[in-house]
Amino acid sequence: MRTRLAHSTEALAGRLRVGELGSLPVLVSLAAIWLIFAGLDEAFLSPRNLSNLSIDVVGTGLIAVGVVFVLLLGEIDLSVASVSGLSAAVFAVLNVHHGMPEAPAVALAVALGTAIGFFQGFVFTKVGVPAFVVTLAGLLGWNGLMLYILGATGTVNLDDDGLVAQLTDYYFSYVAVAYGVAAVGVAGYFLAAVADARRRRSAGVPARSTREIAVRTAALAAVAFATAAVLNRFQGLPLALLVFLVLLVVLDQVLRRTRYGRTVFALGGRLEAARRAGISVDRVRISVFMVSGTMAALGGLFLASRVTSASQSSGGGNLLMNAIAAAVIGGTSLFGGRGTVWSALFGVLVIQSIASGVALLGIRGAVQFMITGGVLLLAVVIDSLSRRAQKAHGRV
Repeated sequence: MRTRLAHSTEALAGRLRVGELGSLPVLVSLAAIWLIFAGLDEAFLSPRNLSNLSIDVVGTGLIAVGVVFVLLLGEIDLSVASVSGLSAAVFAVLNVHHGMPEAPAVALAVALGTAIGFFQGFVFTKVGVPAFVVTLAGLLGWNGLMLYILGATGTVNLDDDGLVAQLTDYYFSYVAVAYGVAAVGVAGYFLAAVADARRRRSAGVPARSTREIAVRTAALAAVAFATAAVLNRFQGLPLALLVFLVLLVVLDQVLRRTRYGRTVFALGGRLEAARRAGISVDRVRISVFMVSGTMAALGGLFLASRVTSASQSSGGGNLLMNAIAAAVIGGTSLFGGRGTVWSALFGVLVIQSIASGVALLGIRGAVQFMITGGVLLLAVVIDSLSRRAQKAHGRV
């Protein structure tokens, strides 16, 4: 037992030395933030606050997922917040002012985000305009279009009992639902991990041991069932959180298990090598911006659902910075080629936890910005040091 423990510890230390930190920094940061705020105000870890936190992360988190896809190429999308606001405004105007049923209005709003992503990706890829400039223009232009669509009133209130409003207001109150989702998630992870290890061994490449898979599964089970227990102590599993987690699982499989996902990682920082390997670089680059636009539109609908309205402030404030910061804080590299969609979840949890703790303590919002800025800087520093360590060991 001692020998195995020493071997595992040595393997972990080896990964840290070469810069393979994974999600460790953000998880440590999240644990520290929760411990600090829980010590300052016991209400922070109350079922009500944690349930509200699980809903608050969804809108920004969905937008951050799209940002992750773009960052994997080493590019940036500065228009996501404006796209989210525009999509929410389009849905609200179509549904409330023109009487269109919610389902087609939602479909058109999301399709608009996808179309915007295609347009911006096309200009970036085919015309050669830097992504920073294209999306900065989009930040301004789509925000202006949103203001034009909303008109003189500036605010459109949604139906409180409608489909979109219920996205963040509906809870699965049956206790079995939350525990069932936790059980399915843990079982799915275990089976996928075992299958992946078996596939890697048959291919003659390093794979996780059965012991490591068991330990990871146990840790996930502890977190999943504890989360289910806390949510059930309030109103149950929120629909918004369930939708977010399902999308994360699906997109994670797309990135890690499909040829398209492997191509996205291959393009990050190695554009010319990917082109020489016969990869359709232009198509992939455009598609990544389409994913970003689609996720921005979905995030905008969830944010509109949270306040049951679309207004001139939709997509404004610090939404853009939070979405980008969430992706980076969660572990997605600004240099491209490294990150996962779970980065968005971990990063937005850090940001929203800070916001929630500051609000509970009655501290000025300026402190929230300073803390978030410090965490973001620390994440970028760790990313830079990690990349330097990987270069030194010939892994980049």
